[in-house]
Amino acid sequence: MAIIILDWLVARAGSVARTLGGRDGSRAGWVAVGAALGVMAATVVSVVLVLRAPERLAPVALDPPPDVTVVEPPPAGTPGRKASPASARPAPTRSGPSRTPPPASPSATPAPSSAPAAPPTPAALTAAFAVTDTALLSYRAAVTIGNPGSGPVPGWTLVITLPEESLHVTAVEGARASRDGANWTFVPDGPGGQVPGQGSLRVSFRVSGSSVSSLPTACTIDGATCTGLSD
Repeated sequence: MAIIILDWLVARAGSVARTLGGRDGSRAGWVAVGAALGVMAATVVSVVLVLRAPERLAPVALDPPPDVTVVEPPPAGTPGRKASPASARPAPTRSGPSRTPPPASPSATPAPSSAPAAPPTPAALTAAFAVTDTALLSYRAAVTIGNPGSGPVPGWTLVITLPEESLHVTAVEGARASRDGANWTFVPDGPGGQVPGQGSLRVSFRVSGSSVSSLPTACTIDGATCTGLSD
């Protein structure tokens, strides 16, 4: 390729020289021809060097083409998703002046629970003796026990003293009786034997013997003397 180009340049230079020499044969014409031949020779040398060592030329770096991502459309019936913002900034909080809660009113404070009230103190019982029925060889007597207090009295002791130890007490109602010589002691007969508050309880019994000579000589309720006995 270089030889072909060189031959073409020589032929062109010869034709140019003949043309210029035929016209005026001046010295300036030959100078112009020489300059043209030099330029052509430099051009030929450059072309030859490029053709012989193409690997010395630095390749021009080209940017790779951008990647093209194919976005497939979502299937039918699938709800689309809204694009979330790149960054979510929390809303600024407005801080106002702190408020101190008002003090609780005294009425809101619960009142302390009061202790259970103590049961009332039982009052002293009273008792009244009376003969309710007489017969030829026995009589029936009753003692009414009263409670002036407001609370019931579950326990009490009634003592009847007969004039002789040979006399017996039978048919007792409202109490249980026990004997110690001539002294007969009566106590409540179970839960029903308590004396209610502001109420009374009646104890009755039969004494063997005449109502004239067999009346009790003493009667006490919890140590207090009964009323209704003859002096």
